Amino acid sequence: MANHASAKQRIRRNARRTRINSDRIGRIRTFIKRVEAAITSGDKAGAQTALRAAQPEIHRGVTKGVLHRNTANRRLSRLSARVKALS
Repeated sequence: MANHASAKQRIRRNARRTRINSDRIGRIRTFIKRVEAAITSGDKAGAQTALRAAQPEIHRGVTKGVLHRNTANRRLSRLSARVKALS
């Protein structure tokens, strides 16, 4: 347990940031799931629009520090390849 004021403040701040970051990660996952749902249904136009909506959200996760840059690029690359493969 924290014994001085700065440590107690740090605990409160860490809890607040954890909540914010988990919300951000959940939002990113939601956008990715929308793209994957459109891919599995075979809707190429819907998958393309969902991917266009997901791209800035994933990049925002990188700038906010909840995703690594390479992880975001890998996910976008794999999603776009799957969308492109739809006939």
